[in-house]
Amino acid sequence: MTNTPRRWSRRSAIALGAGSLGVAGLAAIGCAPRADRADDGSKLDRVRLALDWTPNTNHTGFFVADRMGWYRQAGIYLEVLPYSGTAAETLIGAGQADFGIAFQDSLVFARAAGLPVVSTAAILQHIATAIAVKAGRTDIRTPKDLDGKTYAGFGLPYEVPTLQHVIRAAGGTGTFEVVTLKTAAYEALYAGAADFTVPFVTWEGIEADLHHQELRTFRYTDYGFPDFYQVVLAANEEWATKHRDLARRFVQATVRGFEFAAKQPHEGAQHLIAANPGAFTVPELVERSAAMLAKDFYLDGSGKFGTQTKERWSGYSRFLYGTGSLVDAQGKPLTKEPDWSTYFTNDLL
Repeated sequence: MTNTPRRWSRRSAIALGAGSLGVAGLAAIGCAPRADRADDGSKLDRVRLALDWTPNTNHTGFFVADRMGWYRQAGIYLEVLPYSGTAAETLIGAGQADFGIAFQDSLVFARAAGLPVVSTAAILQHIATAIAVKAGRTDIRTPKDLDGKTYAGFGLPYEVPTLQHVIRAAGGTGTFEVVTLKTAAYEALYAGAADFTVPFVTWEGIEADLHHQELRTFRYTDYGFPDFYQVVLAANEEWATKHRDLARRFVQATVRGFEFAAKQPHEGAQHLIAANPGAFTVPELVERSAAMLAKDFYLDGSGKFGTQTKERWSGYSRFLYGTGSLVDAQGKPLTKEPDWSTYFTNDLL
């Protein structure tokens, strides 16, 4: 097997180098800047939000809350930073963003490496990626059949260990070839240049169906892999501590936006499209993705948005620690398992 590090999807662009930056030389966390004015003339507190990619359905709640006026009601002016290719964790850790869209795995790497980032809400309660092969492949019926096949990957170090775990749990050896193609991975799968990859079922999975590219998918949790929070709302912990009231107001208005998206996915999709003119050329893709997220991913078992548990954080994060790929601020492998309860907070909900 080619042990080339990769990572999944077009929206992740997580740049593991974010973790290797450590905290040396990061910008100081200043006072919350003021920007714009509310309808009553009072000043609004600016909050800078870094996206993980160009706007997509994982971001719906932010645009809903903004268009519905809920941030302004909370005394907030939301500044959505243009996506630049720099990982949200890097921008947050450097004080160039207050909040950002992250992933449980990327946040684990970044915080282990010394960046002051913490998860303040779970945007997706469950794993939204899956192993995918073309549906017509009669030689691939279960993950064990991926032995000896070619994986089209994305460039991060935990893809191979994750896939090996699933394949071995299905009875295989976990031996396969890896080619790093990043966003070209899906096209390689469709063209038969690769045998499997890991799309987001909430976007690329739907996109494949719309393009008549039928896929067979294998969910990690069906093979004993721990579920995790695929997408989270991360914050600069130092900033959030210093500006606790503002941070709470922002998170609570955001929760309101995502609860709307969970209960009214069609309307949420329309808000997302209207807030980003020209960004979405296939409305059906947005509508179907919004409906899937609302049905299966946004809310926890009790119907609430944003909640996180130590149990969920510990399972997958412990797996990442066990791969030996987590490093500290000096780039040295961690020798002691972190306290995963410090990697998230529900206090701002």
